[in-house]
Amino acid sequence: MKFLKSQISNIIFLVVIALLVIPQTRKPIQVFISKGMALISPSIEKLDKQEMVSTYDWQLKDESGDIFNFESTKGKVVIINFWATWCPPCIAEMPSLQKLYNDYHDRVEFLFVTNDPYIEINKFLEKEDYTFKVFRPLKFNSNVFNVTSIPRTFLIDNKGHIVIDESGAANWNSESVREIIDELLQ
Repeated sequence: MKFLKSQISNIIFLVVIALLVIPQTRKPIQVFISKGMALISPSIEKLDKQEMVSTYDWQLKDESGDIFNFESTKGKVVIINFWATWCPPCIAEMPSLQKLYNDYHDRVEFLFVTNDPYIEINKFLEKEDYTFKVFRPLKFNSNVFNVTSIPRTFLIDNKGHIVIDESGAANWNSESVREIIDELLQ
């Protein structure tokens, strides 16, 4: 039996749709696609478009129950990443954030924020061999960051200017991001 090109295209299309519908194959495919998108460096906000952190009235809680007061980041360079363990674009960009964390965690305040339960967070961190600390917000305060989708990452300078506000997966370990961080640390 000989297939026409259109029939072969239809079969391939149906197979791809089936793979995206099956939960066991959907997530790995979405992560793979997101990794392609995560090759792009985040965009830097133009100086005249940079917003300021409106309030530092925000508290986070770590797994031990210790409270982290966002107020303590005043005067520091800060990277805040809102993410989830089930989010394919979040998973795709996480390796670049880990590399950045490895090199800058002693000079930059990293806040990885999620609403996921710690049992899921810990499984994810252990499986991927990630070493950063994860926080959960004590309460969602829309006056601080208006996060409506994840991943969403902010780079904030020591004066409270939001230098980068990126929604979606990005390459946080890029040369351009490192150059910006190095400038902010001087």
